Amino acid sequence: MGDPIAVDLFVEDRAHEEFIRPMINRLAHEEHTAVSVQVRSARGGHGRATEELSLYQRAVKVGGVTAPDILVVAIDGNCNRPAAARSGIENQIDARFKACTVIACPDPHIERWYLADPESFAAVVGSRPRLGQKKCERGRYKAILSQAVANAGHPATLGGIEFARELVQAMDLFRAGKTERTLRDFVQDVRSVMRQLSRGASDPGTQQGEER
Repeated sequence: MGDPIAVDLFVEDRAHEEFIRPMINRLAHEEHTAVSVQVRSARGGHGRATEELSLYQRAVKVGGVTAPDILVVAIDGNCNRPAAARSGIENQIDARFKACTVIACPDPHIERWYLADPESFAAVVGSRPRLGQKKCERGRYKAILSQAVANAGHPATLGGIEFARELVQAMDLFRAGKTERTLRDFVQDVRSVMRQLSRGASDPGTQQGEER
């Protein structure tokens, strides 16, 4: 195995970071590759993440920051349709990053991904969440996640994100992907880019081309 795949991660907040970072690590393990994940932005919400992303891309252009193998940008869809939310992020990605960027747009918020597989959630946390019909209400799924944790008798600490790593490891991704299409798309996109990079690293012609 060669050098680990370098992944730079831009997310809105800690709830995104705590879920998406271990998910990237899990997928890398399943793809028999190594990754090194560096969080570039994880605080301040949507606006801060996109601002930091713009500054970051400029820094890469002038050589102040080393370009990653994979750039992951995760921003909630909020009340936008998934395709529109994704398009909004794609429009902010510089051409040089297009081929290596993976976009995550949880619909409508990241907490839906935490709750995507109720069976594994119940096994990890100790209670089964009740999602109900999908609605775009601010704070709705954060409250459902927090309530599910409280129902299991856990103290109110981080509202459920403290279980992120365990949930990611236990999650049945096929089952979760049927519930949450945006999660399924993210998993498939990460796998696809990792496989392309792995094929490139094992191709002597590619390696020689990079050394020129």
